[in-house]
Amino acid sequence: MPNNNEALVAEEKYRTGVETADDYIENFDILETITNVGNDEVFTPRKTCDMILDSLPDEVWHNPNYKWLNPATKNGVFEREIAIRLDEGLKNIIKDTEKRRKHILQNMIFAIGQTKFTSNVARRTLYYCSQANRKCDGIKAEDGHYVNGYAIGNGSWFKDEEGNIKTPCTDHEISPKTKKCIYCNMSKDSKYMDANQLEKYAYEFIHINHLILNKHLQKRFFKGDKNMKFDVIIGNPPYQLSDGGAQSSARPIYHLFVNQAIALNPKYISMIIPSRWMIGGKGLDEFREFMINNKQFKLLHDFVNPKICFPNNDIKGGVCYFLWDRDYSGECDISLHTQSGIRKSRRYLKEKGMDIYVRDDVLIEIMKKVVARKEKTLDTIVSASKPYGFRAETMVSASKFGLPEFSENKIKNGYEIFGLGDKMKRTWKYLPKNYPLPKKSPCLNKYKVFIAEAYGCGAIGEVPSTPVLSTPVLSTPGQLCTETFLEIGPFEQPHEAENLIKYIKTKFFRALVGIQKQTQHTTQKVYRFVPILNFANNKDINWNNSISDINKQLYKKYNLTKKEIDYIEENIQEML
Repeated sequence: MPNNNEALVAEEKYRTGVETADDYIENFDILETITNVGNDEVFTPRKTCDMILDSLPDEVWHNPNYKWLNPATKNGVFEREIAIRLDEGLKNIIKDTEKRRKHILQNMIFAIGQTKFTSNVARRTLYYCSQANRKCDGIKAEDGHYVNGYAIGNGSWFKDEEGNIKTPCTDHEISPKTKKCIYCNMSKDSKYMDANQLEKYAYEFIHINHLILNKHLQKRFFKGDKNMKFDVIIGNPPYQLSDGGAQSSARPIYHLFVNQAIALNPKYISMIIPSRWMIGGKGLDEFREFMINNKQFKLLHDFVNPKICFPNNDIKGGVCYFLWDRDYSGECDISLHTQSGIRKSRRYLKEKGMDIYVRDDVLIEIMKKVVARKEKTLDTIVSASKPYGFRAETMVSASKFGLPEFSENKIKNGYEIFGLGDKMKRTWKYLPKNYPLPKKSPCLNKYKVFIAEAYGCGAIGEVPSTPVLSTPVLSTPGQLCTETFLEIGPFEQPHEAENLIKYIKTKFFRALVGIQKQTQHTTQKVYRFVPILNFANNKDINWNNSISDINKQLYKKYNLTKKEIDYIEENIQEML
């Protein structure tokens, strides 16, 4: 594993390129060149920025008194596009072009850079120069352009280099007890806090107590004027803090920006963030609960496939942007963007009796019909992670975890273990009965079904037709698995487990799993809406029939409409 995380490495690459091209940087559109620093910092394409700005009410473009804040600017695209729209919207209010543009930049648009680097990039984008007060020095190149560049208004519109785009000035505040930052929870040993790094990554907007945040911003932007406050907060905040590990293991922080913005109580907030908050987890449960219970969200655009917004980034679970309106209370206009088109609905984010946000209104109707029967659900017989305590890597090297190596050959009267071996292929290995199992499962000597804990794409709609789950595997007594798989059971007879496998292969089953599954991970909780059926005999469902026919029986049992059936048939892939 490299010493630096991907964001820091990427930033160094781009920073070096920029600093060795001082002449060039002042004479080209940097937004066309820099697309993203890393998964920690996703730069916003202009097209995506325009979509977000289009969600704001028209009145914002005609009010010369509004103060706009981007709390974590990266490439300056929001500031630039806001300025362009305000320049047009205020033409009849401030008719002199020079005065109007000066007013917009001096008195309306404000931002805090994510880092020193992005602060310079944003100033270059908005002010034409990374120094807001740089005047023309008259030095020209052979082609006639000014070598050193100069800021808008020939550097006279601002008194200092930063202008209204501030370089972050905060540090991490480490708790003596936890040894972690009290704001972002980053460990004091993190590479983000390495003194040799160029940036601190102590994002200013979330490293100030919310009770004094407004006062802090008044000092930063308005010389301490207690009457000043922001009317519109907008942007694409950092999504996570990773420390060299996989994206899925990173710590989300985007919700902290939303919380801080709402604490300031502006008139409008619009931000684009990952959609993972909809199901919670990773410190997001409290945020999810707040979001779905808040009736001030007027608009929500949810993109199951994140590449619609960020073509160069793979953001598991998709992304969404919203409009929060301080003076609004009511249902939310929701647009769900999938590979097959846009589905629109108007509803509250919280459904009665639900503790998650369900993305698709058709799934909600299906779920209501299933839940109304009050049947026991499958999550009660699905294991938690690591049902036998074995890490995935034990299939390749058990000794790495202080355990005896597994055998490649069958052992008489021994156990069999299922996992991913070399080249990530599903593999069986063998161990004796006296093997020191880290954990014993009640399913060990029973029939059960193994199913992968993580598989393929995430949410329904991310691709035109999704399998949702990987192919399940029948497991007999004496077989166990690594953490790559969960187990479902126990069952006394093999045909019960076999009938469960048929159930899993139905589109109906996997549609219910898709209500909660938004990433590749398929944990115990995604089975919470799947009812347990009678797998022992054909009293409830005729398990002797084909998967397709079983599927039809399930549609009939739960009274699904043609619209609901068509939705499942179109969005869920066949499983052989």
